[in-house]
Amino acid sequence: MKVLLIGSGGREHAIALSIKKSKLCTELLCAPGNLGMATLGQCFPVDVANPKEIAALAKSENVDFTVIGPEIPLVAGVVDEFHKQGMKIFGPTAAAAQLEGSKAFSKKFMKRHNIPTADYETFTDLQKAKDYLETHPAPIVVKASGLAAGKGAVVCQTKKEALNALEDMLGEKAVFGTAGKTVVIEEFMEGEEASIFAVCDGKNYLLLASAQDHKRIFDKDKGPNTGGMGAYAPAPLVNDKMLDRIKNEILEPTLQGMADEGNPYIGILFIGIMATKDGPKVVEYNCRLGDPETQAVLAVYGGDLLDLFHKAAAGKVKEIAKINHQKYAAVVVMASEGYPGEYKTGAPINGIREAEECGAQVLHAGTKMQNGVLQSAGGRVLGVVGKGDTLKTAIDIAYAGVKKIKFAGAQFRTDIGKKGLDFLSTHA
Repeated sequence: MKVLLIGSGGREHAIALSIKKSKLCTELLCAPGNLGMATLGQCFPVDVANPKEIAALAKSENVDFTVIGPEIPLVAGVVDEFHKQGMKIFGPTAAAAQLEGSKAFSKKFMKRHNIPTADYETFTDLQKAKDYLETHPAPIVVKASGLAAGKGAVVCQTKKEALNALEDMLGEKAVFGTAGKTVVIEEFMEGEEASIFAVCDGKNYLLLASAQDHKRIFDKDKGPNTGGMGAYAPAPLVNDKMLDRIKNEILEPTLQGMADEGNPYIGILFIGIMATKDGPKVVEYNCRLGDPETQAVLAVYGGDLLDLFHKAAAGKVKEIAKINHQKYAAVVVMASEGYPGEYKTGAPINGIREAEECGAQVLHAGTKMQNGVLQSAGGRVLGVVGKGDTLKTAIDIAYAGVKKIKFAGAQFRTDIGKKGLDFLSTHA
C-alpha cells in the first residue's frame, strides 16, 4: 500500500524506517519529513496543524493509508477530517486526543473513572492559583493544560519556583500562549517514571516495549525540562507484576472509560507512569508515540509495524501476535547549544558515517543541508541509537556513536540508561 507519514522529527524517522521495512509498504511519502526520511520516500511540504491540508495531500497522491506522528494534527482533528472524506488513517479522533490536548480534561476523566493519579486542582485565575499554593506547599507540580511540546510541566521544589511557573503561564508573560491559559496544579509524586505504549483499536490493544525517558537537559535530572534527551527500552522497572497493575488499574479502565463516554480510543495511547510506593499512577496521557522513546522502542520491535497500525485502525488488533522483546535499545539525543532555551543552528555536522560504522543508528531530528554541508537546524539535532543483548551493550554502542559525531556546541547527557542499569544491579 501507498503510505503517508506525517511529521518531521526523530520519532518520525524511526517510524519511517519501520514502515519502509513492512511487507505491505509499496511506497512511502513523508510530510513535511526531514533529511533522514527523504532517503526513504518523497517528502512534501505541509502544515501539520492543518487537517484539511493533510487530507488534500493524501487525496491528491492517492494514498492508501496515513500514519500521524506528532500530537498537533491529532488534537486539531486530522482523523475526523479523514473519516469525513472516507480515507484510512491511524490515530485518535480530536475528542479522544483530548487525553493529551487538555490536561484539565484528562485529570477529570481519571477522577470519573477512578484511575490512580496525583491529586490536583485546575485554575484559570492567577490569584486563585497563588492562594492554593498557600495551603499546598512545595514540592508541587505546575502544568500548562494544553500542548507545550513536552515542556509544560514544571516540577517546583520551592514556593518561589511554583509562583514563577504560575506567572509564566497565567501572568502577562503567557510563555505557553493559549496552552497555559488553564493550569493544573498537582501533588508531587515520588518514584520513578516509565512510559507505556499501547496500540489500540477502540476495544483491544497490543503493548510495545516499555521505556524510560530522560526529560531534564543535564545529567542526574538537573536543569529545565526538554522534549527528551534520551531513552532506553524496555524499562526493567516495568516488571510483569507492575505491568499487570498498569493494565488492570490504568490502561483497561482508560479504554473502557473512553468507549463508555462515546470516544473509543483508536491509535497509540502513551501513558506516563510514576511507580510510587502505592503502585503505578498516571503522570500524563499522550495520544501518540513518544520522542525520543520511539527511537528505542521501535529498535526492539520485531513485528511488522505497518501491519499492526493498519489492523488497529480496522479494529482488528487481536489478529496481531504479541511480540516478545529480546533485546535492549538506548537512544542519546544530541542537541544544539542553548537548548531548551534559545539555541544556535547552522553548525556543520561530521561523523555520522563513522558513528554508524560503530554499530549505532543515527536518526535525524533537526538537520538541514546547506550548500552540500549537513548542518544543525533545530533544538534536538540527532538521535543516536544503540541496540544489544543487554542494556549495557545498547548504551555503550549509542555512546560510541555519539563520540564520533561532532558539531559546534553539541550537548548531550552522559547518563542515559543509568537508572536502568542501577535497577538491574539491585534486582539481580
